[in-house]
Amino acid sequence: MKKVLSVVLAFATFGMVFAQTSSLSEPDPTVIGADSAKQALREVSVDRFEIEGSWNSHISPDYGVISSRLFEGSPAMKEPLKGDEEAEDSKVLGAKVEFFRRGVNSFYIKSTRPIPIEGVTKTVSVWVAGRNMAHEMFLLVQDYYGNNFELFLGNLGFSGWKKLTVAIPPTPDGEHGIIQQSAYDGVRPGLRILGFRIDCNPMLARGQYYIYFDDLRAVTDLYDVENRDEDDMNDDW
Repeated sequence: MKKVLSVVLAFATFGMVFAQTSSLSEPDPTVIGADSAKQALREVSVDRFEIEGSWNSHISPDYGVISSRLFEGSPAMKEPLKGDEEAEDSKVLGAKVEFFRRGVNSFYIKSTRPIPIEGVTKTVSVWVAGRNMAHEMFLLVQDYYGNNFELFLGNLGFSGWKKLTVAIPPTPDGEHGIIQQSAYDGVRPGLRILGFRIDCNPMLARGQYYIYFDDLRAVTDLYDVENRDEDDMNDDW
């Protein structure tokens, strides 16, 4: 009887935990690196892909040719950013790859300059139309000290638009991994977005491939920024 009661209680506990989780597919920014209750999480727009020429595309000339441009459109399921509903958001970035042959190759979609994000970034998301091809997409970032990292965003084997989200892993000791802030080296934006890399499935990398991007956002902790005294000095000299 005690064993049966224990099993029932265990399932009840699991059900409560499951019910409190809004989505198993997206990381929860409130618990990423949450070693203190002092957090001020804000969802901010990183780029809406509205300015022609602000993103570049590249592939090795041995594998194929690539071109990119803006198109009118937007994911129907996308919700506007709170407090920023009036901002222009009518375009998406599209890229077309024309492969020479099948093989192991990658192509890049990069910002013309690194895009800084204030505070400590918890998650980064972007809407993608991957055309149901099982290629793999990575987010390219640069940390506080200029070190480059790549984070797996997801597989592109889906139809239509889908929001891909990745958690930014916190540094375990302030010296290793992705470092976003330091009390020893002045004040600067913690994380910079460099762009994306798509690793192609060698069996599918043939003919033409199309991919589209929209609404690059981040959830960032702005506690230190918002609670800084107006008369405090900036450590950037």
